[in-house]
Amino acid sequence: MNLRDLRYLVALAEHKHFGRAADASFVSQPTLSTQIKKLEDELDVSLVERTPRKILLTEVGREIAARARHVLDEVDQIKAIARRTKDPESGTLRLGIFPTLGPYLLPHVIAGLRRRFPRLELLLIEEKTETLLQRLREGRLDTAVLALPLHDDQLHAEVLFDEPFLLAVPQQHRLAKRKSLSMDDLESESLLLLEDGHCLRDQALDVCQLAGANERDGFRATSLETLRQMVAANVGITLLPQLAVLPPVVQSEAIQLLPFRGQAPSRRIALIWRKSSAMKAFLATLAEELKLLTRHLLP
Repeated sequence: MNLRDLRYLVALAEHKHFGRAADASFVSQPTLSTQIKKLEDELDVSLVERTPRKILLTEVGREIAARARHVLDEVDQIKAIARRTKDPESGTLRLGIFPTLGPYLLPHVIAGLRRRFPRLELLLIEEKTETLLQRLREGRLDTAVLALPLHDDQLHAEVLFDEPFLLAVPQQHRLAKRKSLSMDDLESESLLLLEDGHCLRDQALDVCQLAGANERDGFRATSLETLRQMVAANVGITLLPQLAVLPPVVQSEAIQLLPFRGQAPSRRIALIWRKSSAMKAFLATLAEELKLLTRHLLP
């Protein structure tokens, strides 16, 4: 058994297809298939259930693949320790970020990060929060920018900033002429929200519950941009995070953006990493740089 064969097995578990797993592993399909068979012979168990249409891992195959992920993560951690001992700010960083933040935060920070860490290769992965958390726990991500709260004793959260919400309403709406709002102004209003799986949906629902508002029936958007277009089309109103309305995002003249007075509803954004990470000293430095880069963006 060697690390290469374990990587092949993990790739097969992720892609559930010999061809795609081989492509991801940069080997031919026959090579990957042969090495998986050798691993099965060595362990004297069947790891893969081969069917005409798809590949499934057996129960023992899934368990071994899960343990293999941890082994490979530890190996990567060892390599990272050695690499960062020589140059703490070099190497590759796999950074996750969720869709209702990534397109609006990254344009403000990427150039600054490249200046501060010129030798760092930054690989960005945009996924919903639960997917990012799973990849982070499995070692397939080094760190992620996520919204709090998170409930996982194995993860460390370094708060970056609090991002206020604004109410986006059509110009024809009764609230459009207001300069600002209180939470009470949302009472009995129906808000357009995102579909299940987006953390922004959960955050907006929390605001609705506090304000006595509710969700607009029969509509759930797949993206923040869809919500924005629906408001512009006078379909309804919604909450938008402040970074999503700052340049370079172009604002529609059909939408009025209203801030909240006093303690505005907001979401808390943090940089998350495994407490066991070999990169934690560097990630703490990265978090401080992100705080500096975003300080002027938010009140």
